[in-house]
Amino acid sequence: MRLNRPITVAALAAMLVLATAACGGGDGRGSGGTITADGSSTVGPFTTKAAEDFKAQGGVDVTVGISGTGGGFERFCRDETDISNASRPIKDEEAAICADAGIDYLELTVATDALTNVVNPENDWVDCLTVDQLKAIWEPGSKVDSWRDVDESYPDVPLRLYGAGTDSGTFDYFTDAIVGEEGASRTDYNASEDDNVTVQGVAGERGGLGYFGFSYFEENQDKLRAVQIRNPKTGQCVSPGIKTVQDTSYKPLGRPLFVYAKGSSFKRTEVQAFIDYILDNEAAIAKRARFVPLTPKQLKVQRNRLHYAIALARKG
Repeated sequence: MRLNRPITVAALAAMLVLATAACGGGDGRGSGGTITADGSSTVGPFTTKAAEDFKAQGGVDVTVGISGTGGGFERFCRDETDISNASRPIKDEEAAICADAGIDYLELTVATDALTNVVNPENDWVDCLTVDQLKAIWEPGSKVDSWRDVDESYPDVPLRLYGAGTDSGTFDYFTDAIVGEEGASRTDYNASEDDNVTVQGVAGERGGLGYFGFSYFEENQDKLRAVQIRNPKTGQCVSPGIKTVQDTSYKPLGRPLFVYAKGSSFKRTEVQAFIDYILDNEAAIAKRARFVPLTPKQLKVQRNRLHYAIALARKG
């Protein structure tokens, strides 16, 4: 049940009929057990909010780890978790490991995000950066060590870099979008899968620069300042936020966020109920977790995928 490929209209229509008929058996809450999730530190707050609300509504406990997207997929493909949170799609090599272990899965987009570059509040010289400037800062072998190296009009203040660790989906997405190759990055920076390390580092360095998901900026905007990104096509400087992600002007750092649910887990009604709860309440959860909600059209596509997966699980 690897539903990370397009579903034909005919197949979807047939399975939705089965799903609708099958949904009469109750919502699966309170049936016991625990749901385990792990993965992206970016998506972690979203799943945690969903888990808290789900339990309050009579659902079961959902434990949420934040070992990074890569670490989460490792556990997922070892059959140790029900759900893997991810800030990037699963890689071919990870999918192959899952397949070898007999792990199939459903991929769902649960929200969108604005990957945000942040500086220290005392930085009063930079408001907007271009993709080329960010690439010069972050590419492998970069010798950009001062803000004056970024732009000659900036002061000669040491550049202190903080960012995602190599197991993070944020690292993969950022390097692909900015450097042009996934995983290509200078190594002489403060790397961590814990975004709070970046918060503390940039907040403590006048010349600090870091990146992470928008939710961490929103939670720490009293300590940090977000930098605009110049849209490569329009030339306009654009701030991260709900509007700019949904209207796609925040390029190239607007990104989808995912949860992957194990196919065998759909035989458990509590897992079906939890994923169903997420999509039923996606906008409210996304806003509480400070992410960008899906548009109604995007949400409809994800709900159709879920119905299809539940129908397959019940049919099997």
